[in-house]
Amino acid sequence: MNVLGIWDGHDSGAALLVDGRLAAAVNEERFSRRKLEVRFPFDSIAACLAMASLRPSHVDAVAVSTCDPAKTLARCAPWTKERYYQVRRRKTAPGTMSAVSRRAKHALTRFGPNPVSTEISRWIVGRELRRRGIRTDRLSLVDHHHCHALCAAYGSGLPSVVVLTIDGVGDGLSATTSLFRDGRLTPLRQSPAVHSLGVFFEHVTMLLNMRELEDEGKVMALAEYASPVADADNPLMPLVTVQDGRIRCALTGVALERRLRRIHWSCPNEQFAYMAQRTVERVCVDLARDAVVRAGEGKLALAGGVASNVKATRLVRHVPEVEAVHVFPHMGDGGLSLGAAIACAHSCGERLALDFSRLDLGPSFDERELERAITSTGLRASRSDAIADAVAELIASGAIVLWFQGRMEYGPRALGHRSVLARPDRPSLRDRLNLALKRRVWYQPFCPSMLEREAPRVLEDWDGPSNPHMTTAYMVRERCRDRMAGVIALDGSCRPQIVPDAADDPFARLLRGLGARLGAGIVLNTSLNIHGEPLVCTPSEAVDVYLRSGADALALGPWLLVKGSDGR
Repeated sequence: MNVLGIWDGHDSGAALLVDGRLAAAVNEERFSRRKLEVRFPFDSIAACLAMASLRPSHVDAVAVSTCDPAKTLARCAPWTKERYYQVRRRKTAPGTMSAVSRRAKHALTRFGPNPVSTEISRWIVGRELRRRGIRTDRLSLVDHHHCHALCAAYGSGLPSVVVLTIDGVGDGLSATTSLFRDGRLTPLRQSPAVHSLGVFFEHVTMLLNMRELEDEGKVMALAEYASPVADADNPLMPLVTVQDGRIRCALTGVALERRLRRIHWSCPNEQFAYMAQRTVERVCVDLARDAVVRAGEGKLALAGGVASNVKATRLVRHVPEVEAVHVFPHMGDGGLSLGAAIACAHSCGERLALDFSRLDLGPSFDERELERAITSTGLRASRSDAIADAVAELIASGAIVLWFQGRMEYGPRALGHRSVLARPDRPSLRDRLNLALKRRVWYQPFCPSMLEREAPRVLEDWDGPSNPHMTTAYMVRERCRDRMAGVIALDGSCRPQIVPDAADDPFARLLRGLGARLGAGIVLNTSLNIHGEPLVCTPSEAVDVYLRSGADALALGPWLLVKGSDGR
């Protein structure tokens, strides 16, 4: 069967399973060029079909995630989610009714699906698909957290694992605990949407004048610059707790936001961020401990937006009752389309054989397309059959290199296909990247990619197995911190991508080349984009970023472009 999964909300996208295998997965932002796109993912659907050489009529079954009243209203009146998107991303000034609209949104998202919202969602989504030639006689609607849970379960690769989903809200819930065994999910605990750790952190993000649903990572980074506050003295701790395996908020809705506003008024931004981050960490640890003890299974898989908090997932990894932690790499709502496809395929009796060792699931481009992108600009370029060695030499000399190779990555992290690369040991390069290319807040650290052989030598709490998708943090050994000075946070932690030593792809060869030149196969690796824009998808977008940025070189497939003294 050809099974198409769809998500048409925050970070919309599509995923395609062909005969139980993952053929393609991509998010709409990469085509619309609007970060965390909210529009219906028509371009993502078309791209998935093209990558599998299928036509719309070849789709056998379709699944879409989430049909609660809030999501159904957004489908009925797309202008509502567009307005919220514009205000949230600071593209439009909030109007006089903005606060009322925001509160109404949070109030409506508390409710779970009902027969009316389900049928309306089915009709609207079906209409959109039929317009593009896709049959809807086998259209299913899949619960929001069930999608997250299936991604986490199958992404772990384990036959038996406890699954914990934690996000803002979706289909009336904010968190779930399940046991996955023999291909089946058994629910154990559910937290209602009105009690949400994700919404708590959204409020904190908004009060810090950052963009909720987008800048929570900045809050985590800012927290490191505060003087520590003892948990017993933290006024945010009592606001969100875990009781009987469920999240409980002492205050909800407007009352929670008002209490947070009053606390924020009395303390510096970084202290407020610290107290909120500690609260998130404590709740995640308590939920994880309860989940594994309740299920009698020590292996844990995580998904949902809160699972992107790498400081929290690191602490979960160190819970004595937890044997291992697997975080699904596209943990936020952008991964819902894949979860919907998995649920649909499983219900149709498909035998699933999902491989998440690699996430290059997006479009690729042949050499002719690469050449056209170069020649249209008049830039000087040379072709190299050893592009990895050529780039390793440039990086070792102190250059910042844009790296565009193969199929585009799925998810929020650059994993060696659409990356910006530099030496990991020079804070001056980190600062130059922040100012000239990434243009983001100075306190947000960059991340390293490293060969697996480096991990036990560099990371003091390295416990394996490999962390190939940058989903959790580790502490860098004191003696190695000078070598990692450009890719560690203030507390000495980093969020690494671990690359198998024997991998035979250009990025692994580049890391081996750096190992020969610098004594360690480690590189600063951040996403190939200008801050606020999505990861680049096409060769022409990569060239555009190269021209607009202060990068020294661009490796576009086998082609290498190096700026001269005139900047071209």
